[in-house]
Amino acid sequence: MVMQRGFLSAAQPFSAEHGALDLIKARLGITSTVRDAYLTAIINGVVKELEDEKGLVLDGANPYHLMFVVDFVTWRYQNRDTPEGMPRHLQFRLHNLIISGGGASDV
Repeated sequence: MVMQRGFLSAAQPFSAEHGALDLIKARLGITSTVRDAYLTAIINGVVKELEDEKGLVLDGANPYHLMFVVDFVTWRYQNRDTPEGMPRHLQFRLHNLIISGGGASDV
């Protein structure tokens, strides 16, 4: 399997909008396309943050990566106006991703 930096994978390409957006909308119970642009912006921001700030190499073919992005984006969407920090389950999963080799190997 060929891996490249970013949320897309050469082995099983899909865009964040196509894969993650549908799952996020299903989780939130959104059936219309009215919030697609806003949710897509959150998806892109989360993926960029995970790659640039956390050093993760996300693979679009990895369901664990996809579901982490879905859960993280859903939390961001639902908690946009609250001062609360990231929930513990997301913190644990992020740390596990970083430790398990999801981080960049060129460090």
